[in-house]
Amino acid sequence: MTHNKQSFQAGQAAGRAEEKSNVIVEKVKDAAAGAGAGAQTTGQKISEAAGGAVNFVKEKTGMNK
Repeated sequence: MTHNKQSFQAGQAAGRAEEKSNVIVEKVKDAAAGAGAGAQTTGQKISEAAGGAVNFVKEKTGMNK
């Protein structure tokens, strides 16, 4: 009977460990998705700023005509 109890407890511990690892994996996925969205926004802002700088230079040098 002791062996069955130990097996049961080991199964419970394994289940808890798996659940904790699933929670951690979800948190990592969420963090990665957030970082990706932030990087995309930053890239878009840089692209817009560069485009504005190009237009500014064209206007000042007369190349925009």
